[in-house]
Amino acid sequence: MIGTEVKQYIDKSVLCWLATVNSQNEPNVSPKEIFTYQGDNIFLIANVASPNSIENIKENANVCVSFVDVFVQKGFKLKGTAVLIDNQDQRFKEKVKPLTDLFTDEFPIKSVIEITVTKVDTIQAPSYFLYPDRTEQFQIESALRTYKVKPLA
Repeated sequence: MIGTEVKQYIDKSVLCWLATVNSQNEPNVSPKEIFTYQGDNIFLIANVASPNSIENIKENANVCVSFVDVFVQKGFKLKGTAVLIDNQDQRFKEKVKPLTDLFTDEFPIKSVIEITVTKVDTIQAPSYFLYPDRTEQFQIESALRTYKVKPLA
């Protein structure tokens, strides 16, 4: 389910956005900066300070995670079901280790949000559809101009 290209985007993404819904069907989207994948169908997110997301997952396990490369203007959306693994759970050490190995254990990780991915969709800027001859390189150059940044030498 989580193929090679999706894993590459996860590895180079700085943020992902977790979408949840409470029992009144009110949506919540929250940025997350500590996340990774485990195998081909598990996505892990560190719960550092996510009270709304956690409460929503307790009420409704259906979630969506998205991440994009802002320069290429492409990314992925993962849908699935989430479970919470807190530090009292015997699986916690196994699930938190890939997160602390990639990032740090400086932040207190209260629990791990484990998402079993059931669907993967691509995300692309509309310009890819409107102007099919535009390349990723064109998108990158355009984004660099728009955001007024320069690539590292």
